[in-house]
Amino acid sequence: MSEWNRVPLESLLKSGVSYGIVQPGSAEATGVPIVRVKDVRNGRIDTSDPLRVSPDVEVKYSRTRLQGGEVLLTLVGSTGQVAIASDRLAGWNVARAIGVLRPISDISPRWLQYFIESEDAQQYIREHLNTTVQATLNLKDVRVLPVPLPSRQEREGIISVIGSLDDKIAVNERIAATYEQLLQCRYTQIGLSGEPDGPAAVPVTDLVSFNPKLTKPVADEPVYVDMAALQADRASIPTWTRRAPKSGPRFTNGDTLLARITPCLENGKTGYVDFMQDGEIGLGSTEFIVMRSRSGIPAELSYFLARDSRFREHAIRNMVGTSGRQRVSAADAANFLVNKPDAAALAVFGQEAPPAFAHMNSLQSESRTLADLRNTILPQLMSGRLRVKDAEKIVEDHT
Repeated sequence: MSEWNRVPLESLLKSGVSYGIVQPGSAEATGVPIVRVKDVRNGRIDTSDPLRVSPDVEVKYSRTRLQGGEVLLTLVGSTGQVAIASDRLAGWNVARAIGVLRPISDISPRWLQYFIESEDAQQYIREHLNTTVQATLNLKDVRVLPVPLPSRQEREGIISVIGSLDDKIAVNERIAATYEQLLQCRYTQIGLSGEPDGPAAVPVTDLVSFNPKLTKPVADEPVYVDMAALQADRASIPTWTRRAPKSGPRFTNGDTLLARITPCLENGKTGYVDFMQDGEIGLGSTEFIVMRSRSGIPAELSYFLARDSRFREHAIRNMVGTSGRQRVSAADAANFLVNKPDAAALAVFGQEAPPAFAHMNSLQSESRTLADLRNTILPQLMSGRLRVKDAEKIVEDHT
């Protein structure tokens, strides 16, 4: 089957490709929020901890001020990341090294996002990178990126098929987020978040062990989790690899992985391990601290302790090292006092957390399957090798 006709990307944009030029050097507590390269990941824009700049600085770059509906494309470092700016980002601006694409009225932002995410576009990006100093995608190459352009009806059909998968994944994420919010309330009721009160204070190591000992993995290529796999606001660890065993902390199901290096610790990178086989041992980045609930303590408690703001502030205060490479040791993180947990609240947490985490794990597994299906059919739809009606049948058979 022949592929769709293609046109240069620039011909589908209102005003060419704008290049974000706000310099993020002078951050402020109360300024205009901007989207940075690191905020654009996996088809989304992280708005949880925005950098802000002075309005006096930002006003000079009004041409890249967001209105909502723009497609943002990273041009330096992690090149080729793409996401749509939602309407709630109206008024934000864009940092250096992000391309701002404003599609004409006939072109859906989702169409551009889906194409740029496809392997065809990503291969084009890899082939046109300037890697002399740092991986950089030049605007002249972005402008002529060949975009497939089937009929509007066909485009809308493709958007509907891929969008249905994205929407289901998003629903799963919202359910998981709700579970975590509810369990966070239960954790607060246990009393560990408050300042320790004299005789009621106990070492946190009475509840959780830090970097507990485990035997060497028996698998030739055990599970390996790197720093990029941890999320800043979710327990699940959506991706991992397998590789020959090397140095690094060992973990098993029921353990929590806490980033110990700047800025990952400050950004909240933390994950709960529940995706391996029973008894399987994995390895992680040397920049992780492994936390494990002790016998008689719900396994999930270690995760909520790692998310606890008072505990994290303690860990951050105890970081040492040169600027940009500061770390907290497991021993220093463990040197922390908490109130003796309320027995009744701990029991309630222990009843509710396991089934909630089991459901969250099931949702994550489903989302992983849906994402794999999406990544399989997206390039075929974008090239015209797979038609919408056939893709709809494939999606129906898998959902």
